[in-house]
Amino acid sequence: MDIITIIKYVFLGLLQGITEPIPVSSSGHLVIARELFGIEAQGLSFEIFLNTASLIAILIVYRKDIISIIQNLWRFIFNGARDNDAVTDFKYTICLIIATIPVGVAGLLLKDVIGENISIGFVGLMLLVTGLALLFIKNKRGVKRDGDLTIKDSIIVGIAQCMALTPGISRSGASIVGAIAVGLSQKNALRFAFLLYIPVSVGTAMISIGDIVNDPNMSTLWLAYLLAFIVTIIATYFAVKWLQNVMERGNLIIFVYYCFALGTFSILYQFLSA
Repeated sequence: MDIITIIKYVFLGLLQGITEPIPVSSSGHLVIARELFGIEAQGLSFEIFLNTASLIAILIVYRKDIISIIQNLWRFIFNGARDNDAVTDFKYTICLIIATIPVGVAGLLLKDVIGENISIGFVGLMLLVTGLALLFIKNKRGVKRDGDLTIKDSIIVGIAQCMALTPGISRSGASIVGAIAVGLSQKNALRFAFLLYIPVSVGTAMISIGDIVNDPNMSTLWLAYLLAFIVTIIATYFAVKWLQNVMERGNLIIFVYYCFALGTFSILYQFLSA
């Protein structure tokens, strides 16, 4: 294993870590990196491996929220607690489960065609769609709190997340747009989007654990995989923290500009390379 190979995998880990949490499409960036720099890891298992690293970082960032929800769920289900916190977190968990169902079903039905022969131009077009969606909600200031979420709201957010199965449509962006569109504040929308990321990613990792373990590249590229995994965790952690700060300040417009710029570049590149 040469140093260039290690650098390539570390770069992919850094790219995944930075772009997974923020609303700019990590899968779209991987397509662009492959096209522009010829950088690509063999096999889907490596991408899922890095997604698992991002999951760990998000679990770390939201550990207090997760622990609080679990404690309140336990009190509600096993101790019969019916105080506001217990009831709110029970309803919130139900909403998360419902919002997970659409993307789970769509992922199973479309797993054999997702990402097949995606061009940089198509990714560019989808980045423009992501930018337009973010532009639509950038100034919305919802008032709904966690306990105000309804089943209908959850279904809408879940359907919005399904759009992110297409490279170039940001998963976090789609979830945030859906959550803000149903009336959540930007802060609560971000929290819901990332807590929604957890069951989807856990499910994907569990289903794919056999592919990861049996990855033929694991034995020869274990060091590159390990370094990429660590870099992804660190990059994702700081990217989430940065996104929290951006949304608290109401500066989503920077992602609109970025998606428009990169989307336009990708489309022009495809056109001029044809």
